[in-house]
Formats: sequence, structure tokens, C-alpha cells
Amino acid sequence: MKKIILLGCTIFLCFTLFAQDSTTHRDSKAERRNEKRQRINIISRQEEEGVLSYNKQSAFGIELRTNGYGIFYEHAHMLTPRFSSLYAIELAEIKDNKEERIRGDFFSNSYLFGKINNFYQLNLGYGQQYVFGEKGNKNGVAITGIYQAGLSLGVLKPYYLQVVDSANQSRDIKYQSDDSNLFLDPSSIYGSSGLGKGWSELSFKPGAYAKAALRFDFGHYNESLEALEIGISVDGYASKIPIMALNPAKNFFYQAHIALVFGRRK
Repeated sequence: MKKIILLGCTIFLCFTLFAQDSTTHRDSKAERRNEKRQRINIISRQEEEGVLSYNKQSAFGIELRTNGYGIFYEHAHMLTPRFSSLYAIELAEIKDNKEERIRGDFFSNSYLFGKINNFYQLNLGYGQQYVFGEKGNKNGVAITGIYQAGLSLGVLKPYYLQVVDSANQSRDIKYQSDDSNLFLDPSSIYGSSGLGKGWSELSFKPGAYAKAALRFDFGHYNESLEALEIGISVDGYASKIPIMALNPAKNFFYQAHIALVFGRRK
């Protein structure tokens, strides 16, 4: 009899413990579902209110400058609701404002008279993004300010022309002392030699840059970035950058830009 009573108590105790564990497990799952639902509601409410909320942001931009063009990529980490840290890489070509394109005949390439180098730059920088104003609503426009600075690597590629010399021979030349008169004689120039010439003769110029811009984000959803950017920048190099034969070389370049920016937030 005692054994039967003891067995019954043991079964009852095991059943009670199992029931408690099942109840605890169900409560835990319910709590997780409730927390997830709350997070989703917060994100939805922030989107409706136009709040920029994210941990990471990746952006790609295409820019038109007052002295050229470029592309850039940015990676941002949100630090506070207003501030984000920003890492950027940018590739651009800087042109001289006095470049003049000359059209050749039907069979020849057009060329830039007096141009002696193509000038490209690779910028690597760090900065911050500051939110001046949230969207206000889902269809609003968020305004952010961006400033960054960093290292710049200038790349010079000789500009080649196809000319006809005094011996009536056609050849490709770059601007150098032996051919300088021929290079600047329009009657001898047949056309440009094309972009394929000069890549084995690159020279590099170290420098630094700084950039500031306003960005107007009109994307409808918090996780997407669709913006128009307007800004200014300055590039400085340790040595002068020769772009045109008839214009003085310079160390500093100042430019304004407008850019279309697209990206994602997580």
C-alpha cells in the first residue's frame, strides 16, 4: 500500500513539474512574440512619423561637379538619433575650366586643344552626418548635413594627340620639349589618340581633401535612401598639377557639386 501511495505521489509531482515547465515555455514564447510585435509597431510608427532610424547605412552617389564629374560610396553607422559616423571613397576626374574641344573631320577624333594631362583623383575620407530635420511624415523630406575630410591620391595620365609631322608622317605624341610646337600647332593635329594611350605612364600626386554638403532625402521608406545632394569641396596637393599647357598649374582645386544618392539602411 505504501508503495502505491509513493508511486502516485511521484507521478503527481512529475505531472505538476511538467505542467509548470510547459506554462513557463508558453509564457516565454508569448513574451518574445509580444516584444517582436512591439518592435515592429515602433518601426512602423517611426516610418509614419518620418524618423530616420537605422544601425548601418550604405549609399552610392553619382555627382556632377563644376570642374568635372565623379562617383562615391559611403558607409555610415548611427551614433545618436542626430549623428552618424561616415566612411567614404570617391573617384573623380578634374577638368580645367578653359578646356576647349575641337571637332576634327569625319574620319578623326575630336580633341582638347592644349590639354597635356588627364587628372583623376581617389579620395578616402572620414566624417559625420547630422540630421537637421526629420521627414515629418512618410512622404516628407529629411535634411541632413555631411562633412568629411581625408587623403587624396591624384593620378596624372599623359594626353596624346595624333599629328602629322614635317615629314608628312602620322604619329602619336604627348606634350614634351621635343614636340611642344607640334603639339600646339592646330594645322598639324589630326585628332586625339583616344583614351587607350598613356596608361603605362601614370604619375601620382599625394594630397588631402575636405567636403561639406546638404542632402535632401525624399525616399518613402526608412530602409531606403533616395536623395539629392548639393555641396562644395576643396582638394590640395603637395606639388602643382599640370592639366593645360597654356594655363598655370596649381595646387588647389575648389568645386561645387550636385549628386544623386541611392542606398539602403538596416
